[in-house]
Amino acid sequence: MLNSVAAGRRLALRAVGCQLVAVMLVALAFLLQGPGAALAAAIGGLGVALGNALAAQVALGGGVVVAGAAFARLLAATLLKWLVAITVLAIASAVWRLAPLPMLAGFATALVVYPISLNLLRQG
Repeated sequence: MLNSVAAGRRLALRAVGCQLVAVMLVALAFLLQGPGAALAAAIGGLGVALGNALAAQVALGGGVVVAGAAFARLLAATLLKWLVAITVLAIASAVWRLAPLPMLAGFATALVVYPISLNLLRQG
């Protein structure tokens, strides 16, 4: 075995950190349009980052288990990730009435940066 489950969890959480940095850069760019747009971009990306952090804990948090249990944890983690991300978007748009375009820009940034950073961090 080349790496442990704990190493995978650490890698996933470092990738979430990269996600947060990228989302904050997008939020800073939207600050030119005003604080509401910057907040919307930040919240859109933070929803995805929070979902990925929770998914990493659920999928990789229980140690080594049999294949069926590992697959069930992976499915539960994926469902939790998307539930959190979509719930944050729904609350931010329906309750807080944040601007949709900056929110989707933060959301998309977080979605794109996560797999790229996972790949780059794994290689380095």
